Order: sequence, then structure tokens, then C-alpha cells
Amino acid sequence: MELDLYIRPTCPFCRRVMAVVDELAAPVKVHDIGADQAAMQTLMEVGGKRQVPCLFIDGAPLYESSDIIDWLRANCA
Repeated sequence: MELDLYIRPTCPFCRRVMAVVDELAAPVKVHDIGADQAAMQTLMEVGGKRQVPCLFIDGAPLYESSDIIDWLRANCA
């Protein structure tokens, strides 16, 4: 399973998700859309919007920090 998390470090919702990623040592590749223009482009092209956090699960986007946290706890614990 491929997990790509798109964030902005200053986003409080992204920080909540990152805390759970760290807690679970989840195998997530993190992309900072503020520092990486290619990541921003991918988020826009695949997800259709610039909203973060966004977790791509095998290419399918999942938005909303609480939904991402629930998914991580159910699948990466």
C-alpha cells in the first residue's frame, strides 16, 4: 500500500495528523506543498483542490484530518 501525505507544516490540522503518523510510525511519505512546487501540482491535479492535509491511499485522496487520523489508527496501528 502506498501512502502519500500532503501537508503544510504551519497548518494545525496537518500537525494533528503528523503527530499520529509519528506515534504510529506509519509508513507515510510526506510532501510539503509549501516547499515543493511539484507536490502542490500533484495535489491539484490528482486531488482537484489545494486542501491539506490530504492522504493519498494508493492514489485515492482522503481529506479531513479526523478522517485521516481514523484511517491511520485503523490501518497502521
